[in-house]
Amino acid sequence: MRRPAKPQKRVVTVFSSLKKTLKGLLGLKDHTVIVTIEPKEKSAGSSRRSEKSEKKSKAKERERAPRRDKAPAEGRPEREARPKQERPRKSERRERPQESAPAVPAPKPERPAALKEVPPAEGKTRFLDLPLHEDVQFGIQHAGFEYCTPIQALTLPALLEGRDLAGKAQTGTGKTAAFLLAVFTRLLNHPLEERKPGCPRALVLAPTRELAMQIQKDAEVLEIFTGLTSVVVFGGMDHEKQRRSLEQPVDLVIGTPGRIIDYSRGGSLKLSKVEVLVIDEADRMLDMGFIPDVKRIVSQLPRKGERQTLLFSATLEDHILRLASGWLAEPVIVESEPEKMVSENIEQTFYSVLRDEKLALLLYILRTEPYDRVLIFGNRKDVNLRLQYDLARFGYEVPVLSGDIPQEKRIKVLERFRAGTEKIVIATDVAARGIHVDDVSLVINYDLPERAEDYVHRIGRTGRAGHNGKSISFLCEYGAYYLPDIEKLLDVQFHSTQPTEDMLKMPEPVPGAKLPKREADRHSSGSRGRGDSRRRPPMRRR
Repeated sequence: MRRPAKPQKRVVTVFSSLKKTLKGLLGLKDHTVIVTIEPKEKSAGSSRRSEKSEKKSKAKERERAPRRDKAPAEGRPEREARPKQERPRKSERRERPQESAPAVPAPKPERPAALKEVPPAEGKTRFLDLPLHEDVQFGIQHAGFEYCTPIQALTLPALLEGRDLAGKAQTGTGKTAAFLLAVFTRLLNHPLEERKPGCPRALVLAPTRELAMQIQKDAEVLEIFTGLTSVVVFGGMDHEKQRRSLEQPVDLVIGTPGRIIDYSRGGSLKLSKVEVLVIDEADRMLDMGFIPDVKRIVSQLPRKGERQTLLFSATLEDHILRLASGWLAEPVIVESEPEKMVSENIEQTFYSVLRDEKLALLLYILRTEPYDRVLIFGNRKDVNLRLQYDLARFGYEVPVLSGDIPQEKRIKVLERFRAGTEKIVIATDVAARGIHVDDVSLVINYDLPERAEDYVHRIGRTGRAGHNGKSISFLCEYGAYYLPDIEKLLDVQFHSTQPTEDMLKMPEPVPGAKLPKREADRHSSGSRGRGDSRRRPPMRRR
């Protein structure tokens, strides 16, 4: 009789607390050996934490222990031990070092003991021959001026007599210095016993921020020995910071109409004591829609006849003079001769092209024409932005100046343009009024202006201060209609040139050229039908 096989022992490992429970549930027999494990007092997580703490403590002990000097490897110099910088405490980190004091402005130059003698010159008027205040004369000589420009010689005698005046002069002839010298002389000859904050004696209105800034720069140069204070205010900058500048006694305020009205409404600027009102670039001021603002400002000033009012502009048309007659009392009218509206130093060239050929001709001019600084004019902002995009495709990164560009950005562009780091700038007529650079070598009218007066303003950016300049204008099938008005204004007849085939040959775009982000999806201007235009894809309907 066979014996039954002896059952093999099974080993089950469980915790002691589950031993009885498993026997009842699983029906474990006697031959099953249950090995129990007693749980440790610490959990696995706490054990891992303890191991980490032990490692940290050992690491600290190693850091505290003195290090043994190791012999440097052969051929390697022994490095010097750097002292370990202790981390400052939390309280110490909160105490930040005080900011350094602002740079001390350069001291003003000392006034000379006597005025420098200027020899007489035939056909020229010396500033010394005019009854200007002595402190003003010192400022003139400090700026390096000796003889008057034609507009200064014509206007200063009447201005110094206190007469109202409407002066017609092109840009860059010195008309700004003319009214500043007259204003400073009047204020110095009739000083006030008490100067009140925000209560100027003279007010200069300018149509653009750039022009207001340029007038302020000229004023700072000429008033250097007078003790007078001038302030400039305009939109696009810190409103509160400019308002604080009016909290001090001020003699001359220069600004744009909108910002002048803002401060007068808020009480920071009081115009009831203004003795001299100057409207610079009067034609542009009125044409830009500032007539209601100018009227509102004039209504806060002393009456006509109780103040001196001056209007300066490159052009003075009949409707402008009729409007200004309500502000001027028996004014002296000073006009430049028509043939002198454009400087003789400017070479004017006209090309007859189709609209689609303008971009190719522009690229040819930029490749072949020698220049230091170039101003390109378009009639509209969208045209200028498309032109900026097209030029970028061919390797020209050109900024655009227009009226709605943030002021800080415009100032930076103008500074780079003056310094010569920016060679080409695209601008509208409004933005170009503030560009005062003496060595603009080339002006390009990509679009011929609709107003003949704007043509005078545009090309007046070049050929200044005795420098030679050049202007090139494109006469397309649309812009040619404006040429007769320009010829009539300047009393001259221009002859256009037909460009050659080589001049109208479109080059290949630069691979990988950096394109403006805002215009990267717009089609090219003036290059349709040439196979290189980029059209906007059709919009999807949602």
